[in-house]
Amino acid sequence: MSDLNCDGLGSRPASPRSPHSLRVLSWNIERGLQLPKILDFLRTIDADLLLLQEVDLNGRRTRRRDIANDLARALNMNYAFGMEFQELSEGTAASPAYHGMATLTRWPLLRARIIRFRDQSAFWKPRWFVPDVPVFQRRLGGRIALITETTFHDRKVVTYNLHLESRGNDALRLRQLNEVLADCDSHVDQPILVIGGDFNLIAGDGDVSMALRAAGFHDAVRLPEHPTTTAHHPRAIDWIFVSGAAGAEGQVHYDIHASDHYPVSATLVTDP
Repeated sequence: MSDLNCDGLGSRPASPRSPHSLRVLSWNIERGLQLPKILDFLRTIDADLLLLQEVDLNGRRTRRRDIANDLARALNMNYAFGMEFQELSEGTAASPAYHGMATLTRWPLLRARIIRFRDQSAFWKPRWFVPDVPVFQRRLGGRIALITETTFHDRKVVTYNLHLESRGNDALRLRQLNEVLADCDSHVDQPILVIGGDFNLIAGDGDVSMALRAAGFHDAVRLPEHPTTTAHHPRAIDWIFVSGAAGAEGQVHYDIHASDHYPVSATLVTDP
């Protein structure tokens, strides 16, 4: 399988609600295990850009569904799926299963690509003494950033959909984030830049916050101490950062219980 699947390149979905504001949502959907509840919420939130992490493709646990494709078709959106891992306990040699990130958009996709981070945890690698059963979660692959480019009323929007390493320390996660920030510097046409996802760290202060601010990004949700997971992981680890637009109406959707993370959303406002 290719590391990148796309649907909707060059298509013409419905226009967003306003030429000067767009709504972005980031959510770790826990494989898509509760797909009907996830879909019900996404229909209600009516976002223009969806950055989803932990998205299954052909896994036993999600009934062999292509979660990204199913959501995009149900919501009438274009999408890109970036393959992060092959899940060894969820598929077979003849029918492998994958796990990664999906970005959905109301607008035509101009381009999609991935960054596979140079620094990776060795935790997930298969080992001869560890069986390929779900509890051990053996995988092939590594953490990535899924990058998409679209046009929003003649303004380019570039999104970086992240799932930084969960089995490592903050120094490793910062190195992965710095690869994204370096890539952001390559855009010379001053697009709207959105970095969102499951950071697996508190990005509201410390070295990570300093790196983001130095690169011109600000917290679009603007709730620095928000817990974005359930009681199992009560840390603020899900974020949306933006450059080139103002963040307004940020929200953590505490009432949504369709994953082990809460969704976070923000409305981005551009100059009229």
